[in-house]
Amino acid sequence: MIIYDRFSLKNYNTFGIDATARYFVEVTTIEELQDILENNSYPRKILIGGGSNMLLTDYIDALFIHVNLKGKQIVSQDDNNVIVKVMAGENWHNMVMWAIDHDFGGLENMSLIPGNTGTAPIQNIGAYGVELKDCFVSCEAVRIEDQQLVTLSKEECQFGYRDSFFKNEGKDKYVITSVTFSFTKKNHNINSSYGAIENQLLKESISNPTIKDISNAVITIRQSKLPDPKELGNSGSFFKNPIVTKEIFTRFSTTYPEAPFYKVSEDYYKIPAGWLIEQCGFKGKRFGDAGVHKNQALVLVNYDSATGKDILDLAAKIIKEVKRKFEIEISPEVNLIK
Repeated sequence: MIIYDRFSLKNYNTFGIDATARYFVEVTTIEELQDILENNSYPRKILIGGGSNMLLTDYIDALFIHVNLKGKQIVSQDDNNVIVKVMAGENWHNMVMWAIDHDFGGLENMSLIPGNTGTAPIQNIGAYGVELKDCFVSCEAVRIEDQQLVTLSKEECQFGYRDSFFKNEGKDKYVITSVTFSFTKKNHNINSSYGAIENQLLKESISNPTIKDISNAVITIRQSKLPDPKELGNSGSFFKNPIVTKEIFTRFSTTYPEAPFYKVSEDYYKIPAGWLIEQCGFKGKRFGDAGVHKNQALVLVNYDSATGKDILDLAAKIIKEVKRKFEIEISPEVNLIK
């Protein structure tokens, strides 16, 4: 385990921000993780995985710990379901592809989401009508204060829309080391309810889709809308879709009857943040090396050498304009690290 001094994080965040960490270390075992967390020589420690859900500033005076724990294990199975434990450092999309290759269903709608498995529960990642919590059983995590390995149940993780215990009471208190999922082995729950998926399946003349068909459709849709971080720095969806009360939605839809929306419950509605941002004229706009992607207004991009501050300033400008035009607050999904 080597601790590096003044280490560039450019290859460790999907935005491609050339930020510098005061110190950097990679851990490949739980024991290494426990040891470095116990080390008091570094008062500020920041955990990173795939680097897909964060925005870095230029210089960060902290020890960055790259959690690179690998492995997948079938814990138990019966005729209908299989329980699989996945280590935190496994790439999310590769893990989803592995599950589909074994005909394990449940995560196919979340194909091609960037990042690693260990950070997925923090934000309860989701896409096209499915969230991580739908297949989640439990996770193991090292408790930072005493370096003990503990197990947290689904209930204890307190999942909400792009939210969890780890973003609230548990923030900066745990390091997730593995996630355990329950997958279907047959009679898969095929979720093609989102219009984009239905349209893609229709285009491919698929009327009775398999989980592989759903995954392929999602990949095609995402690739048509979202830039590859290896080619254009980004962190996927930068903003959360706002969920508003029925009162606010009624006022909004009266003024903008053409706006898309999703009914969450009798009292709440979800409005696509990308639509709001596009209506404000930001889609495809570039401000120096920071910009809004031409195909998806939810995605902020680094065209070359944008700094974290450049991206943050653009986000603030968008939030302000959406609030002015629609009286609706949008907020970032990504974590700001400075």
